[in-house]
Amino acid sequence: MTSGSAHQKAERRLVEESATLLDGPWEHHDVSANGVRLHVAELGTGPLVVLLHGFPQFWWAWRHQLVDLAGSGFRVVAPDLRGYAASDKPPRGYDALTQAADIAGLIRALGERDAVVVGHGWGGHVAWTLAAAHPALVRRLAVVSSPHPLRWSAALRGTGQHRAAGPLLRFQLPWLPERWLVADDARNVGALLHSWGGPDFPDEQAERTYRTAMQILAAPHCALEPYRWAVRSLPRSDGRRFRRVVRRPIDAPTLQLHGSLDRCALPSTASGSGRYVAAAYEWRLLDGVGHFAPEEAPAAVSGELVRWCKEA
Repeated sequence: MTSGSAHQKAERRLVEESATLLDGPWEHHDVSANGVRLHVAELGTGPLVVLLHGFPQFWWAWRHQLVDLAGSGFRVVAPDLRGYAASDKPPRGYDALTQAADIAGLIRALGERDAVVVGHGWGGHVAWTLAAAHPALVRRLAVVSSPHPLRWSAALRGTGQHRAAGPLLRFQLPWLPERWLVADDARNVGALLHSWGGPDFPDEQAERTYRTAMQILAAPHCALEPYRWAVRSLPRSDGRRFRRVVRRPIDAPTLQLHGSLDRCALPSTASGSGRYVAAAYEWRLLDGVGHFAPEEAPAAVSGELVRWCKEA
């Protein structure tokens, strides 16, 4: 390959944050919270519902639920977590406690006393942490494809979940995983979506959208940092502090949705999470659904969330 063609290939990988401000009935705006700027998509009026995306996605993962929850009488806000898409990408702050503080600050900045908080994947990890660290701000909790943090760390000691989480554990290497993610037009983002998703996921539009978003400058590094923190903090004081916080029983009524075909966070790992909830708790296993339930089974997930939010 000539130097000129190499330059052209690099140019094609440069993606502007504006590429993730996708059109729809929602509005896009920025909110300052906990010292960072968070981009949010917002739709509807009524009690606040906050939707937290997972890896390797961004706010758009909730496009169906934004419409369905807003149509049922809720103010729905889907932020990009720090480091993703159109939100700030600072060099630090990718531990779960800081990201939970981001969302606590977001709820307050939106002028609300509390919210129903919904999280998927790593966003669910943040939601569990928020409910433990800032219980007054979480009116009700719903987590999708996300075991409780203590359940997750305990299950990683077993062969099954350790093998399933293999790609996440390989992210511990410096820089090579970032290059792997964006190589060949972020082909491996698509590979992860196909590997963890259920049948027929993702479609061409979803794969293209997430591959594009991961090519924003600094986004791959920021997206991997939470997984590095989760492992590297285990023997450190910040890891011990995190575990102390999330040992607090969850006081918010909690709904847990999980796909029966999830090959990233195994259903057997997630199903033990109820032991950490002191309030009402419901477990729903979604048949034939993989890791990306809000997009694989949008009607089922929206129906459960509308029901859960209306019970608040």
